Amino acid sequence: MSDTGSLSRSVTAAGASLLRGLRPEAFGAEARGKRLARIQASPHFADGVFRNPSGPTRTTPDPSSRRELAKGLLDREARALRAPARPIPLHPTTLADLAAPPAGGLRVTWLGHSTVLTEIDGHRVLFDPVWGQRCSPVTFAGPRRLHPVPAPLAALGPVDVVVISHDHYDHLDMPTIKALAGTDTLFAVPLGVGAHLERWGVSSTRLRELDWHESTGVGSLTLTANPARHFCGRGLRNTQHTLWASWTVAGERHRVYHSGDTGYFEGFRDIGAEFGPFDVTMIQLGAYSEHWPDIHMTPEEGLRAHLDLQGGTPGGALLPIHWGTFNLALHPWAEPAEWLHDVAGAAGQPVAFPRPGEPFAPGGELPADPWWRAVSAPLVRHWSRPAEPAAEVSPAAGQEPAGER
Repeated sequence: MSDTGSLSRSVTAAGASLLRGLRPEAFGAEARGKRLARIQASPHFADGVFRNPSGPTRTTPDPSSRRELAKGLLDREARALRAPARPIPLHPTTLADLAAPPAGGLRVTWLGHSTVLTEIDGHRVLFDPVWGQRCSPVTFAGPRRLHPVPAPLAALGPVDVVVISHDHYDHLDMPTIKALAGTDTLFAVPLGVGAHLERWGVSSTRLRELDWHESTGVGSLTLTANPARHFCGRGLRNTQHTLWASWTVAGERHRVYHSGDTGYFEGFRDIGAEFGPFDVTMIQLGAYSEHWPDIHMTPEEGLRAHLDLQGGTPGGALLPIHWGTFNLALHPWAEPAEWLHDVAGAAGQPVAFPRPGEPFAPGGELPADPWWRAVSAPLVRHWSRPAEPAAEVSPAAGQEPAGER
């Protein structure tokens, strides 16, 4: 009996070792022990998976639309629009650009996709840093950058805290995390994501792992993980054991919001009411599609989310993120910026359109040049179709006209 038990344990250990060897390092690690227990105790975790705040969320294309999706992916003319016609203009960020602290206490540098360096009230916060050439578990396949990284990671100087929104490859990049693992920076991540970082060399003492509505302090800053409408996963077997989040960062004078990846949901109003208004909101509005409408926002929805966060009033700068760096959807690469340019202009909403790597102060003059037009093929403005005129109907006796209610 004893020998049989020992043999069984040896076989089990060998099998576990083999499985670990077959699991690529880029897949990260599964949550175990106390981390897994904390996940299972979360009010947002049920039936073995994390749940979205707005009920059931479709995360993959409907089977009936897959043929249409494949056709769009293979269409030669459409494919040509999903990459710039000429090199994207970059602002080559240097240490000199960021050496002096921002005069007004707040400076933002968009480095492409969802990567943003935010200097706020004497602290430096780096959101979703991706310096890898592909957002993929391998180096030879997967979406490749449409433009080079504007600056080496070292050009940013010391970073107080890295904030991760979720564990998808275009937001959590193993090579970048490994480069940062040897620094003194802290990492604020959603529940479960810490397992990946620990596998890649980040000490548990430098991890702040939060559930929605939990906060942590970094110096004089308060970072809060807030709900988002998305999903998670890096491996072939997605266990939904890591959370996704949007983030608010509040300093002594300024407040900022980073959406991570999310579909539109009513919770933006609650976040704005509790933590806003914000000096700048960094809003995801690229890689949208009718095939996955619940998990990403169109530019029009992104503007709506910004206004919800600001209490419904145009104000504070809107920085569009999650566009222009990776080809992750069927729409033209420059469409998110052009669409937002139109709808925000009509709403009177200030928008920052920096070149990748260009620092700006949200409270000052915003970079507004539509630089993408010089390197993009002409776009069909499908969002500008005129609305059908409403029929004029006389109010019934005793009924108020609709405009006076």
